[in-house]
Amino acid sequence: MRLHELSPSPGSKKKSKRLGRGPGSGRGKTSGKGHKGLLARSGLKNQAGFEGGQTPLARRLPKRGFTNIFRIQYEIVNLKSLSSFKEGTTVSPDMMREAGLYKGRSKRIKILGDGELSHSLIIEAHKFSESAREQIEKVGGQVRVISRA
Repeated sequence: MRLHELSPSPGSKKKSKRLGRGPGSGRGKTSGKGHKGLLARSGLKNQAGFEGGQTPLARRLPKRGFTNIFRIQYEIVNLKSLSSFKEGTTVSPDMMREAGLYKGRSKRIKILGDGELSHSLIIEAHKFSESAREQIEKVGGQVRVISRA
């Protein structure tokens, strides 16, 4: 089989309806849209949430909750992923990002105690869980809390 021998499957290519081409075509004048009304207009056929004039569901349901704009979000890094750094290294949030340990937009890091740390490290982060703090200090490492600037 060569490129010039390729052709589409039968029935996969349909000709588009030619609208507005005179009364003899069967789709002339109003082009199958009838007279006036929403469905005769251009661009409004699939309006998201429109229910034919009935009050849309999103407006019938009550509003609930709110978004706290002052919420502080942390990127989470587990202890098991920090074991890739060499012993005695000072691990900063920038180093963690370069190593691909977190990818989010948040600039604050929280270290969780999931996994084991086999060697001592000096870890700088904005927050530590109790179990992470205990494990880091147990192997002789240090915990440095970065100020929330």
